[in-house]
Amino acid sequence: MPALTQIIEEIRVGFTAKNQVRDVTLSRSRELIRFCALSIRAVHRHEWDEAASLLRTAAAAAAVMAADVTDYPDLYEAGYTQDALKELVEAHVLYAFVRGEDLPGPAELAAPPAAYLNGLAEAASELRRFALDLIRLGRTTEGEPYLALMDEVYSHLVTMDFPDALTGGLRRTTDVLRGVLERTRGDLTVAVRQEELQAALRAFEQQAGRLEGS
Repeated sequence: MPALTQIIEEIRVGFTAKNQVRDVTLSRSRELIRFCALSIRAVHRHEWDEAASLLRTAAAAAAVMAADVTDYPDLYEAGYTQDALKELVEAHVLYAFVRGEDLPGPAELAAPPAAYLNGLAEAASELRRFALDLIRLGRTTEGEPYLALMDEVYSHLVTMDFPDALTGGLRRTTDVLRGVLERTRGDLTVAVRQEELQAALRAFEQQAGRLEGS
């Protein structure tokens, strides 16, 4: 059956080519995630130039990865590809949040909507660390804008009432953000009350000292 042999061989060649692209895409997705993780670490360390450089490297890696799977939409929609694009969004959005820059949109990052929204949620969760760092430094009020950003992101994401098949599990990611938001709100509230109490005690001690000296 030469016709069947030819059919099978053509399928084999197609699978071989697709498998090679899949292997390369897996490798590129891991590389992209690593660049994004390094950028986020640099942001937390306030190493702005390093973070920006890593973001550019990550964006270039994402473009190459996406180009590789142009002919294979199912590979583009695969979990590892979408996870890498989500990390790309998280890194860029976190940098924009902390630096007070314009927020990059899905088109600018070449990220599909579901990956963008999940990355946005995770970037908002990362802001908790900045708020806690400021609390430890005794600069609690400076952490309040980060809480406001987290709250704003959550208030938008919670309106995305669509099936998980469309949003890539956004409901779960939003629930995680809600928990992080409430813990951060509680930590900031307690820290503010402690600072107010300490200020009141200092004022009392100063007043008592003046009365004793009079």
